[in-house]
Amino acid sequence: MDGQRGREGRAPEWWRHGPPWWSLRGDEERRPRWPWRSTVLITALVLFGSQFAAHAQEGERAALDPFARALLFVTGAALLWRQRHPVPVVFGTAVASLVYLGAGYPYGPVFVAVAVACFSAVVAGHRRAAWAAMGTLWAGHALVAHWLYRWLPPSGDSAASWGQELVVATWVVAVAALSEAARARREQWARERDERARAARRRADEERLRIARELHDVLAHSISVINVQAGVGLALLDTDPEQARTALSTIKDQSKEALGEVRQVLDTLRTPGDAPRAPAPGLDRLPELVEQAAGAGLAVEVEGKPPRLSPGTDLAAFRIVQEALTNVVRHSGSRHVRIRLDRDGDTLLLRVDDDGPATGTDAGGSGNGLAGMRERAAALGGTIEAGPRPDGGFRVRAALPIDVKKAAT
Repeated sequence: MDGQRGREGRAPEWWRHGPPWWSLRGDEERRPRWPWRSTVLITALVLFGSQFAAHAQEGERAALDPFARALLFVTGAALLWRQRHPVPVVFGTAVASLVYLGAGYPYGPVFVAVAVACFSAVVAGHRRAAWAAMGTLWAGHALVAHWLYRWLPPSGDSAASWGQELVVATWVVAVAALSEAARARREQWARERDERARAARRRADEERLRIARELHDVLAHSISVINVQAGVGLALLDTDPEQARTALSTIKDQSKEALGEVRQVLDTLRTPGDAPRAPAPGLDRLPELVEQAAGAGLAVEVEGKPPRLSPGTDLAAFRIVQEALTNVVRHSGSRHVRIRLDRDGDTLLLRVDDDGPATGTDAGGSGNGLAGMRERAAALGGTIEAGPRPDGGFRVRAALPIDVKKAAT
């Protein structure tokens, strides 16, 4: 029982997703393989099975002769083309079987070849052709068994009973219905496979977006601080060498930290799925951001303490504050920033204010930075509001779920 079922009583993988060798993509993207083995087996079954059937029906039906064996061989061998040319094969096997029966030869496994051809045609999408071929076979058999039998071998044959005709009709419908069920199951497998492929592409796109967002936030903040400190160092190089040395030390420390964070992000590309070597940054590193901002000439005032956050919210909040401070350094003439942290139920309220004025056309920064903030918040089910304040300056306000798992449910 364990071998027949998957974990927790579910159906095995091959039943939910389809066997690996049965794929619609193979029919569309490359030529189907030649089904040599199955064709040889079916042809042998038709030839040898008909031989046994002839012995069992001796005296009732005509004996097998070279023409009958040729018909049987052609009917079985035609299945070799059933994947490449399913419509001609299903009609060809039906007509060959009808000629075989019309010649008075014994009933037997000749119908197996017709069933396989019908199955292949329906699964390949040629449903009408398969039903037409099976209908032609049944109609032809009924015509031979109830009218043409007078002029066809064997001599002295009588009309078949309608009960026998009902059995033949039931057999035809059963074969067609089984083929339809297999076609429906195959299409379901194909849809599930496409859905899995789309989900995988979506996850890959989301991961690339996440990495791009991380790199943007790390590099934008670090390069902004380095740029400011480089300007300070150049300005004070002759008049205040000690202050210039401090600026160069800040540049060294900031570049080292940026390289470490960039390396950590890129490691996820080289070893996807592995645990990160260093923990992701969070609001516990807010004092570092304040210190770095002070090195860039900003006075940062922090109000409130962050609650215990899930890792995703902690990282998003840190990056939002980092991006907001970066935008103040790059795009605002303000030297004073206020950061306020509050909790409203299961929501973290984060606000970053500067007094302005803007030094460029965009007080809040470039579109990439603000878009990255909104994407981070939206990914967690939160919101971001960013824009000028009524009394001047710029404000970034974020509402993030404290527990991402609770928010998802």
